[in-house]
Amino acid sequence: MEQGFNFSFDSKACDSCGARCCLGAEGYVFASIAELKAISLFLNMPFETFTLRYVRRVGNAYSLLEKRALLSSGYACVFLDEPTKRCAIYPVRPKQCQTFPFWECFKTNREKLLALCPGVRMD
Repeated sequence: MEQGFNFSFDSKACDSCGARCCLGAEGYVFASIAELKAISLFLNMPFETFTLRYVRRVGNAYSLLEKRALLSSGYACVFLDEPTKRCAIYPVRPKQCQTFPFWECFKTNREKLLALCPGVRMD
């Protein structure tokens, strides 16, 4: 349970959920410059090459790209390995990914969260 949220999260559910939080409608996975540098280092890729290949600017922020989902309709994070449903950058994933499902938008949209994440437990 995170302070300010009326639900808890069981991370064991991630093993069988099919990476629902990484699939779906178009959206953004925001990352700071420091996070982007950590990812490029993790991938052993020059920062400029990495950003040109995997990052887009959104106003004054940066987001990881998406790709058309292969195994379902919609989109997938560019770093989701769809066949295994695993994140290719898990050890250095952005804070936005690390804090899921404890996002402000889910404080008032519980139905959407419950449909998306089987690990959520309403307390």
